[in-house]
Amino acid sequence: MRVTWVQPEDVLPHELIASREEGRDVDDIERRWHAADGAPQPPVGGASSPPATPELRRLAVRLLDELEARPVPDSADEPDALTDIERTWPEGVWDPAVPDDLGDRIHGAWLGRAVGCLLGKPVEKVPRAGIREILQATGRWPLSFYFTAEGLPEEVSARWPWNRASRPTSLVENIDGMPEDDDLNYPIIALAVLEAYGPDFTTDDVAKVWLDLLPGGRVFTAERVAYRNLLAGLEPPATARIRNPYRQWIGAQIRTELYGWTNPGRPDRAARQAYTDARLSHVRNGVYGALYAAALGSAAMVADDIDTVLDTAAAYVPPGSRFADAVRFARNAAASYPDWERVVDAIEARYQDLHWVHVLGNAALLTAALAHARGDFVQSICNVVSGGWDTDSTGATVGAVAGALCGATALPADWTGPLHNRLATSIPGFARTDGVRFDELATRTLKVLR
Repeated sequence: MRVTWVQPEDVLPHELIASREEGRDVDDIERRWHAADGAPQPPVGGASSPPATPELRRLAVRLLDELEARPVPDSADEPDALTDIERTWPEGVWDPAVPDDLGDRIHGAWLGRAVGCLLGKPVEKVPRAGIREILQATGRWPLSFYFTAEGLPEEVSARWPWNRASRPTSLVENIDGMPEDDDLNYPIIALAVLEAYGPDFTTDDVAKVWLDLLPGGRVFTAERVAYRNLLAGLEPPATARIRNPYRQWIGAQIRTELYGWTNPGRPDRAARQAYTDARLSHVRNGVYGALYAAALGSAAMVADDIDTVLDTAAAYVPPGSRFADAVRFARNAAASYPDWERVVDAIEARYQDLHWVHVLGNAALLTAALAHARGDFVQSICNVVSGGWDTDSTGATVGAVAGALCGATALPADWTGPLHNRLATSIPGFARTDGVRFDELATRTLKVLR
C-alpha cells in the first residue's frame, strides 16, 4: 500500500511549484529530477505517481532535503509572524452588539455548512465543464438543488464520474442525514479544542486534539503531512514546512470558521485563534485563508448584509498578499458581470494554473459567489458549487456564511430536511450510531462562547 500525499516522488513535483511561489530558485533541482526520469507533473488529486524505483525515491529524498535547506525569502507583503500580520489589521476594535438571534445564527451556520458541503460532495474534483454537462443532461442547469444520477446518460457518467466516496450518500435519491466529511469534522475538532482548552489554546493543544481524536486516514494534503510530521517528532511551525508542498492550499481555510462563530463581532479574536490553529500545517496564504474564514464567521454572526461580512473579513488579511488580491479581484468581477458564468470565466482564467485545492482560486470563487448572490442562501451555494474546484469545501464555507446571515429558522426546509438533524462523524465525544444532532452542536458552540 502506498499512502497518498506523502511519498517523496509525489511530494517533490508539488514542492518545486510551492518553492517557486515563495521565490526560491529551483531550476537546478528540477533539471536533475527530470534528467532522472522523475515525473514532470505533480500527480492529480490524491493519486500517486507511478511506483518509483528505489534509486528514484532516494533521489527525491535528497532533492527534498536540498530544497528544505534553502532559505525562504522574507516577504513584506506576505508576512509569517502573527505580530507582523496584526500590524496590517484595522486600528481599534469592532465590537458591535450581539444580536438576540445569535443562537439561531450559530445553528444556521452549522446547517448551512452541511448543506453547502453536501451539495458539492458528489462533484468534488469534477471540472466546471463536467458539472455543467451533468446538470444539462439531467435537465437541472443552472444548478438549483442537490445532484441526481436519475436520467444521467451512461456516456456522460463515464466521462465525468461522481466522487467515488460521496456518490452513495450525497445524491438527492440517497441522502439520509449528513454523511461524514472533513469539512464538518474540522469545526467539530475546533469545538473540541475550545471545550478542552478554552479560548487561549495553543498550537500544541490543537496538535494533541488531532492526535487524540482525528484518524490519520481522515486527513489530507497539508494536514496529512503535518500529522506525519507530528508523529515523527517535529513541532510547529516545522510541521507546516517540512516535506509539505501543500502549505498554501485550502486546508486551514476549512478548519477555522467556528472560531468566528464563538467570537461574534470580534474578528480580531477569531483571527488570532485561527492563526494558532493554521500554523500547525500552513504558511502565508494558507494561513491567511484561515484568518479570512474565521473573520467571515465572526462578522456573519452580527452583520445584516453580505458586504459588511466581506469587508470585515478582507481587513484581516495582509493587504499586499496574493490572497488579498484574489479577494479584491473576485469582488470586482462579481460587481462587473450580472451573469455569474462570466464571473467564473474571469476567476478561472486568472487561477487555472493553480492546483484545484490551492487556496487562492477557491477563496476568489467563494468570495465572488457570496458577493454576486447578495447573501441569498440558495443562490450563494449554487453559485460556488457550479464554479468547480474544491466544491464541497467552498460550498461548506459559503453555506455557513449565508446560513448564519439568515439563521436556521429561515433556511429552506427542502434543503435542510434531508439532513434529518443529524451528522455522521467518527470524532470521539461526538460520534454516535445515529449521528450527532445539529441543534446539539449549536448548543455546545453557544455554551463555549458564553
